[in-house]
Amino acid sequence: QVQLVESGGGLVQAGGSLRLSCARSGGTYSRYTMGWFRQAPGKELEFVAAIIRNGANARYADSVKDRFAISRDNPKNTVYLRMNSLKPEDTAVYYCAASERWDMPVSIGDYDYRGQGTQVTVSS
Repeated sequence: QVQLVESGGGLVQAGGSLRLSCARSGGTYSRYTMGWFRQAPGKELEFVAAIIRNGANARYADSVKDRFAISRDNPKNTVYLRMNSLKPEDTAVYYCAASERWDMPVSIGDYDYRGQGTQVTVSS
């Protein structure tokens, strides 16, 4: 059973930075495409970023492109989301997810596992 645990969320002022981490236990980490999603209050879950198994390629939502960076450390079974130039509209619960697919899906339905989430709050 794969378990994902996010950390690194918190309160930050607009323009600031945070780095989220997602640690995996169980399964074979390098088998999975990893993704980040977020859900703001009253809104649907939305795709943020994804990275393929060997870390060589990634994709981003237009809303975070050029501000966020996803990376992974397979020996440490951890995926990261570096968030720069944060805006109040980035406030949400951030979830990491693992997919057995070879591509980088943007739908949470294409991911096999999801963590419990970590809160990110950006004040104006």
